[in-house]
Amino acid sequence: MMLRTHLAIGVFLLLMFLPQSNHKLVFFIVVLIASAIPDVDSGFSKVGKNWIFKILRWFTKHRGVIHSFSFCIVISFLFWAFYPPAAFPFFLGYGIHLLIDSFSVDGISPFWPLEAKLNGKLTTGGKAEYILFVFFVVLDVVVLISWFI
Repeated sequence: MMLRTHLAIGVFLLLMFLPQSNHKLVFFIVVLIASAIPDVDSGFSKVGKNWIFKILRWFTKHRGVIHSFSFCIVISFLFWAFYPPAAFPFFLGYGIHLLIDSFSVDGISPFWPLEAKLNGKLTTGGKAEYILFVFFVVLDVVVLISWFI
């Protein structure tokens, strides 16, 4: 999926959980970053094109370890151990990215190093993804408006 789709869905979850957060700024920032970060292993993604992540791509393949719930859980646990306010928002943003990618044709290996794959029929950048993106943007706007009514 494209970055904009991941962010639109991440914003929706952000809006759903933000009112319950005691650390709103941390929650906001971490969910948005975590929604985008799994694609650092791809030279084709906006995030992965950054020169800092080129070295990472020598050691990983796209939709490998970084696109797994195994990795998500380990990093979430590290946040929980060292900076608890970031643990749940990281898991939420990162986890939704993985869930959405599991519906794409390429899919993910959810529990790396196990090779079992989860994949669906959505094509990255295709019509169905565009509809999903528009749906969540509209939903984001509706939720935001409802906060002020």
